[in-house]
Order: sequence, then structure tokens, then C-alpha cells
Amino acid sequence: MSTEKELSYQITNTYSVLNDFTEKTKTVWLVCHGIGYLSRYFLRHFYHLNAEENYIIAPQAQSKYYLNNDYKHVGASWLTKERREEETENVLNYLDEVYKAENLKNAPKLIILGYSQGVSVATRWIAKRKIKCDELIMHSGKVPAELNAEDFKFLKNTNFTSIYGTEDEYLKNGIIRVEERRLKRLFPNNFKIKTYEGGHEVNAELMAEFG
Repeated sequence: MSTEKELSYQITNTYSVLNDFTEKTKTVWLVCHGIGYLSRYFLRHFYHLNAEENYIIAPQAQSKYYLNNDYKHVGASWLTKERREEETENVLNYLDEVYKAENLKNAPKLIILGYSQGVSVATRWIAKRKIKCDELIMHSGKVPAELNAEDFKFLKNTNFTSIYGTEDEYLKNGIIRVEERRLKRLFPNNFKIKTYEGGHEVNAELMAEFG
């Protein structure tokens, strides 16, 4: 009979940053990528922002894998359905360390963005660790079902924005309508929806509106 056992050990992971944090920095972004990205490549979507005023931090999902059968290009995933609770805690612990390393508690203005799978990562972290931010941007992804309005009630002055493409193959019309109603319940104040013509892709033009 096979038995699955559990142990704990220390690991090392990376994260990527774009630009330098200086006295001219006005906005700090923490951006959680979607499935298939590496953090350094996800930063390409923020190259167009003013480099002096914006400092962008991209955490790196720990589970890496080859994207194609040629075994050349590597992507990563934050979570799967396998041991979700334990893996979620691992991710949250990692984000805690990024938060401390970059002194985000004292950021002049903090934007937290999740794209695709990164939406579930960012919103779980904010809700479970009570992370305060000025803007929460949920781009082309869904807030986990276990979270409710009470989890975000502590965010008194945060602006909440949902962004998605009208042709997103992962967010069909029926899903969108249900999700929009749920988001309005989760974030009864300071919530807005922005759409663009396109599919499941980062919309850099809308990002510029925030930075």
C-alpha cells in the first residue's frame, strides 16, 4: 500500500523588477503573471510606463515546466488542483517575503495587478494577509470562489478594476455576466469594469491609464 507523507524544507525563488526605485518614484506595482509566463518576460507589458515614476515588481510562480515538446521555452504555474490549500500557503509565504524585501508597506502608491491565474493569486494574498493597496486590478481572471465581500472589507480606500477582452475565449458571455454580478457584490464601492476588443491577452494600453 502506498502512503503519501509530508515534510517542510526551505527553497529559494526569484522575482523580477523593472526600473529603479528612487525619490522620483510615484507608483509601485506588484504584478502577478498568468500561466505560462516567466516573471522577466511578463514585465515586457509594462515597458511603456514612465520609467522614472513607475517601479514594477513581478513575482515568479515556482512551478516551472517546458511549454512545448521542443523543450526550449519555459513557463510557470502558480497552482493546480493538487494539494491546493498547501500550495496556496506556499505561494502566500513567498509573496510575504517579496513584500518585506521590497518594503511595500511604505510604497508611495501601491498597485496590485493579477493577470489570468494571477488574479486568484493576488486576491487570495490580499484577502488572507490583509494587504492594503491603492489599486487592485483584476485582468482576465476570476476571484476564487471561497472569497467573499467580508474578506475585502478592510480596504476602505482602494479602487477596484476588472479588465477583460470582449473576445476572451476563457470568459464566455455567460461567465462574464455571472462574474460581473459577483464582483459588484465583492467590491460594492469604488469598482469599475474596463473592456477592450481582443482575446485573452494583456492590454498594455489600459495599463497606461493607471501609471
